[in-house]
Amino acid sequence: MAPDRGSPELDSDSLPGHYSMAAGNETADYRKALNGDGDREEELSAVEEAQEFLVSQAEKAHNFTLRGVLVGLAIGIVICFSNTYFGLQTGWISGMTMPAALIGFAFFKTISKHIVLPFTPVENVLVQTVAGAVGSMPLGCGFVGVMPALNYLLKPEENGPLDLPAGKLILWSLGICFFGVVFVVPLRREFIIREKLRFPSGTATAVMISVLHGGGDDAKIARHECGLETARRRSADILRTRSRSQELLRRSSSLSGIPRDGAGNFQVVPTMSDQDVGPDGQGFGLDQKTEWKAKIKLLVVAFGVSALYTLSSYFIPQLHHLPVFGLPLANDWLWTLNPSPAYVGQGIIMGPATTLHMLLGAVVGWGILSPLAKSRGWASGPVDDWTSGSKGWIVWVSLAIMLADSIISLGWLLLRPLITHGPQWCIEARGHIQDGTPWRVFGFQHSQRGAYTALSSSEHSTPQPLRSRSVSEAKRELKRGPPELDAPPAHLVPNHLVLALLFISIIFCVFAIRIVFGALVPFHAIFLAIALALLLSIMGVRALGETDLNPVSGISKLTQLAFALVIPNSNPNAITINLLAGAISESGASQASDMMQDLKTGHLLGASPKAQFYGQMIGSAVGAVVSAGVYKLYTSVYKVPGGMFQVPTGYVWIFTARLVTGKGLPDMAWQWALGAGCVFAGLTAFRIKGQSKWWQAWVPGGIAVAVGS
Repeated sequence: MAPDRGSPELDSDSLPGHYSMAAGNETADYRKALNGDGDREEELSAVEEAQEFLVSQAEKAHNFTLRGVLVGLAIGIVICFSNTYFGLQTGWISGMTMPAALIGFAFFKTISKHIVLPFTPVENVLVQTVAGAVGSMPLGCGFVGVMPALNYLLKPEENGPLDLPAGKLILWSLGICFFGVVFVVPLRREFIIREKLRFPSGTATAVMISVLHGGGDDAKIARHECGLETARRRSADILRTRSRSQELLRRSSSLSGIPRDGAGNFQVVPTMSDQDVGPDGQGFGLDQKTEWKAKIKLLVVAFGVSALYTLSSYFIPQLHHLPVFGLPLANDWLWTLNPSPAYVGQGIIMGPATTLHMLLGAVVGWGILSPLAKSRGWASGPVDDWTSGSKGWIVWVSLAIMLADSIISLGWLLLRPLITHGPQWCIEARGHIQDGTPWRVFGFQHSQRGAYTALSSSEHSTPQPLRSRSVSEAKRELKRGPPELDAPPAHLVPNHLVLALLFISIIFCVFAIRIVFGALVPFHAIFLAIALALLLSIMGVRALGETDLNPVSGISKLTQLAFALVIPNSNPNAITINLLAGAISESGASQASDMMQDLKTGHLLGASPKAQFYGQMIGSAVGAVVSAGVYKLYTSVYKVPGGMFQVPTGYVWIFTARLVTGKGLPDMAWQWALGAGCVFAGLTAFRIKGQSKWWQAWVPGGIAVAVGS
């Protein structure tokens, strides 16, 4: 229930137990610091309503349901098949959280007449969380890169190839799929609640779910609106809207992804009128139902066309290599077209900027570098030969571009907080020291016995400080702003559970790897790989939150580089250890980033973080088993590497391991790799400088260009 507008205090009966005391104390401190500031009083009232929205949403029973989990698993398995297929071909996969939410909504909309409880936005959050966890496992468990490298590309002198049975593949997958999910949960408060990172894809998913369920009027989202500073400037406008609490929640969460119009004004998500909302509350009236049926028909037709092409191409392999540029170019230089509907779908999801960058990489790599390397004798073998041909020679240039992009991007992520927040931290630290509260320099709270009186459960009462606060403390209270919006403590994952599960998941990971690979990988190497994975996953989460790009490839390559300094080249298993260390790091970063992005979606819609965490764990476990089976299925039906699955990412992994462990490069490869690395280091820095600028999307991204080449 909404707080009484005639009284500035929170009603302790209006919110669940733990929230009343914690939020009441913070709110009372801030209200005391306001000292009668009318505008900020209104702002604080809106914050209270937004907090009540979070509480009411988190308390809904639909946050975690058996039907939501089962539908999410079913959708995730389909995505898992798609990502494995596409990943083995190109090394690129998609989390597909938005399609998962859309498919989940379509399913429940179809059966809405046969279910008692309606399908709600918070339940849709659960569906897309579970589906995303299952669908991302081909990358998280290494089945599009590391495993093909170990199974097919390791040479006998490198103690390979390693042929792992299905049981060991499943154990490997289960061993590495949990610790990243558990580790990132405590970071939610820092990245989502305090720093309010954007997570554009997670935000876009929240907007779509809100609109699908008829909540468009609650989702007026502006690009570049950041933090409660915006709420302070526009609090009067917010208070005049019909849904000001949800409006403020979204503004305070740094939503982005909705562009400005030509006049520079913020575009608003189209709203739904009452007649647009169907009687079942699912967000569609009669006209919308007709349109929805047409979209479902289009979905079925597209699925049928794609399935027909895939089945036909299995019996007619030439469909994968259409000689659109003529037979000579197709035979001599591999200039062919693969009109796979899967590529079309992935291109639609990735957007024009990324696909154009990939096209640029293909043109430069295969239209310029490949003929050049062949004509100069640097790659004298057949073009399609990974060892002596130009296909293998180009990979070294692609690898250098990836490393340059990753090092510059991750380096900026490390330096940016120091540059941005360092001066302000020093100022605040000086103030705390002058006030005699040095423990607050590092964010610690010093509890004082009897500092506050108890809250009455029957009356409006405000916690009264027993000591007077200094002027500087009051100023800092105002600068910090109103209490941060978060789910009630009962719906957060307890810290003791996180610590216990983190310990168990790490130990399980260590022993699973030891059982699968035996003495090939020493214990200290596994522990070191996990430690690097946890450290680098923080940078991966921040990168995803700020740029919508998850640099898992760069993170894994940095781990491989670090292990080259730890494991001596004389070790006969140096290549294998290097590959597995990178795989562990990539898995941790991938799982942590996916979990945090889903938590962002849930926060914007008021879903329970605890329910999302349980859904992610279930999805990860099922996805680990399913992805291992799908990988085994594809590799038993198709030749790997072969015409269908060339596993380019597997070659990148094995070449990186050989490079950092001292293996030689082909002729002139290091000169061109160094030059390409320098060029894309500069371009990556230019992209960083141009964040939020219109032209940034047109500056080539290193990862996309490298994948395209």
